[in-house]
Amino acid sequence: MPLSMTNRRRVGFGAIALATAAGLALTGCTASSGGDEGGITANTGPAGDLTANFNPFSATADSTSQGLLYEQLFYYNVLTGADPKPMLGEDYEWNDDGTELTVDLRTGVQWSDGEDFTADDVAYTFQTMLDKPELNRVGFEGTVEAADDDTVVFTFDDTSFVKGPDILGQAAIVPEHVFSKLSDIATDPVEKPVGTGPYMLDTFTPQSYVYKANPNYWQSGKPEVKSIRYIALANNTSATDAIVGGDLDWSSIFIPEADKVLGSNPDVSYVATPLQQITLMTCSNADLGCTGPQTDPAVRQAIYKAMNRDQLNDLAFSGTNKQISPTFMTLGRDDDYISPDVEKETPMTADTEGADALLQSAGYAKGSDGIYAKDGQKLQLEIQVVTGYSDYIAAIDAMAEQLRAVGIEITQSAKSYNEWVAARNNGQFQLTMDSLGQGPSTDPYYLYNGNFDSTTTSPVGEQAINNFARYSNPTVDAAIVAAEQTDDVAAKTEQYFTIQKEIVKDMPYIPVLLQSTLTEFNSAKVTGWPTGDDDTENFPATWKTWDNAQTVLNLKLK
Repeated sequence: MPLSMTNRRRVGFGAIALATAAGLALTGCTASSGGDEGGITANTGPAGDLTANFNPFSATADSTSQGLLYEQLFYYNVLTGADPKPMLGEDYEWNDDGTELTVDLRTGVQWSDGEDFTADDVAYTFQTMLDKPELNRVGFEGTVEAADDDTVVFTFDDTSFVKGPDILGQAAIVPEHVFSKLSDIATDPVEKPVGTGPYMLDTFTPQSYVYKANPNYWQSGKPEVKSIRYIALANNTSATDAIVGGDLDWSSIFIPEADKVLGSNPDVSYVATPLQQITLMTCSNADLGCTGPQTDPAVRQAIYKAMNRDQLNDLAFSGTNKQISPTFMTLGRDDDYISPDVEKETPMTADTEGADALLQSAGYAKGSDGIYAKDGQKLQLEIQVVTGYSDYIAAIDAMAEQLRAVGIEITQSAKSYNEWVAARNNGQFQLTMDSLGQGPSTDPYYLYNGNFDSTTTSPVGEQAINNFARYSNPTVDAAIVAAEQTDDVAAKTEQYFTIQKEIVKDMPYIPVLLQSTLTEFNSAKVTGWPTGDDDTENFPATWKTWDNAQTVLNLKLK
């Protein structure tokens, strides 16, 4: 029986916050060359001096540590949707009703200090989350038990198939013999981390830190790269100069006209990884306190039609972005999940006639200045954006001209990152430009639950969990609940078709483009960097938790 709406658990995004780090600023020091012999240098994202925080339970822990120092049970490739890759876990199985998950662990694994890894460490990790809910970043609700040294069993009160990717793929497993001795597990920065990952912390300063290869690592012969030096740089210009000059081997920054800029160094290449779905988030729900013309679905649909996405891509993103689907499924990867009864792809050119027809049917009329109005109120809207997000700012500038052509007036409000986050989370905006969180796996459930489920939002003035548009649709809510109750792909897909019909009509998030994250590589010392041509590759950004280890483990020294 489906859970009632009042008893539903709010399923969180686990480590999604780390995946939105594309806008992190680069600050700090001067690039150093290449690290130790057999090593590479990468840039980090933190602002100001670096802080030694390697406690994966901490919200401010260094993201590179999850994957390179600490490991999860299975790796989920959010780029390709491939089957989970065994890491500390070798196999897992659910019982028929999704209330028990049994994980068989890898044997012969040691912690970087030489102690044996066992099921007790896994049980300790998850029991800590239950004992201290503020540390429970994967939303684990149940019980956990080490059945023997190599088996751990999770049990749940209700059907919990959808929690699998969070539990299996998003939790950094920690050593009980180290963390049980911390005076305060919530605040201790763990400056001398012990993990099962391919690297160990070697040295740390506020300007840079170095990981060295873990001699006890369970993957024989790996990693070939003996060290990774992470540095901070003043800004994107400094990072670009460092990668072109050969002082930086791995970086993830947006470089306009990347082919031209990077072409002077034959060892440097880059990939553009399309994953982040850029939207105009709307404060859509008047019943929850949203105010402004954007609360009218006709206005949202008109904005959708009025965009010339080809022009936006060329002017703001150097042509690197891709077409998006109004269902927010990734085209190509998720085609089987897209309903045949909805529009599959966004138009790439403007449909001004269609936008005009929508607004006129909704009772809007153009004034002498060419701007639509209704009930004495002009169709004027403000888009919030983070100061310094040059690509988004350029896109909004171009969008303002496009929308004015159909009688919609747009102004731009740039805010500091913290101000922008606060306004977004509390619903204090009309429109804001942001990408949607994708979830711990490619199952559409996570995107739809996080962004469209009414249980994950709040009235304006109160902080929402993920549904920042304040969207509420009982049909969508019911379909999300139904999808939670089954592990049958066909049955879940039918629920996703129902959701898509509603959200394409209501459009609380107006799709813009599928953003390609640029990641730059230098092959002077190593080979094996992603090429963008292989659909089994991982998401290679330097800041991408868990994928970072997959990228480095594929590298070979020249």
